[in-house]
Amino acid sequence: MAASFRPTDGGGRPPPPLIDTAGLRALLGDPATRIVDARWYLGRPGEGRAAYERGHVPGAIHLDLDDDLSVPGGPGRHPLPDPAAFARRMGGAGIGVEHRVVAYDDAGGWVGARLWWMLERLGHPWVRVLDGGIGAWMAAGGPLVTEVPAWPEASFEPRSGWSGTIDRDELRRRLGTVVLLDARAAARYRGEVEPIDPAAGHIPTALSAPYEQNLGPDGRFLPVEALAARFQDLGADGTTEVVTYCGSGTSALHHALAMRLLGLPDPTLYVGSWSDWSTAGYPVATGPEPGEPG
Repeated sequence: MAASFRPTDGGGRPPPPLIDTAGLRALLGDPATRIVDARWYLGRPGEGRAAYERGHVPGAIHLDLDDDLSVPGGPGRHPLPDPAAFARRMGGAGIGVEHRVVAYDDAGGWVGARLWWMLERLGHPWVRVLDGGIGAWMAAGGPLVTEVPAWPEASFEPRSGWSGTIDRDELRRRLGTVVLLDARAAARYRGEVEPIDPAAGHIPTALSAPYEQNLGPDGRFLPVEALAARFQDLGADGTTEVVTYCGSGTSALHHALAMRLLGLPDPTLYVGSWSDWSTAGYPVATGPEPGEPG
């Protein structure tokens, strides 16, 4: 596992991961701001782009989880691209190290969290996810447009490679020594349903921690006190390394957002997640209990 990399706000503290609708509105029209619509839907290729074309936050471009934030070929459904290639892709899209970047989606922030995490890991100093996403934006009276901006090419040279990740073999060796959080829906964790991967259930020792439970009824993150109690109950108290996974290494990063809000150490990401583990012939647990290391 690579050493953790955490950019700071200049005072030694990691920067805040969220922005609210008022904060985003204040940035509209700012030439140093880059807004990214990250909407994406499992099993519906192209629908995120279609939703963007029907209406998006003014000044936003669209980046796709499959096409822009991943590469084909495994491990798992959404492997990380080569850092230098990803940096070139961001620069070609007009995102440079000098820009403020705001990402949003309509899924509670977990797709936006993937872009936030990737840019931060490569050294971008200012990335935020819109709390509540496009739903909060519309509820606050924010306008939607169909115009697609044309940003000039920018320079984004990565300061480092991917860090804070773990592969399936190392994770298997370390089962029982880390707090392992499964961000998928509880029914998938228990093995009652499995819509896409070849085996149903969860990685032994994992705790069920659906990412949606980080959110309130309005789709925004819970107040800090409630969020802190949730992660305390999950054993994420800053004393033991936390590893997060989901189906393919994306919604797991919602927990990274939550833990950053709480001032906890950044969790380690199992990028391949269940889409990788379930193809390896490794032990699988089912039911509501974490199970024992295999």
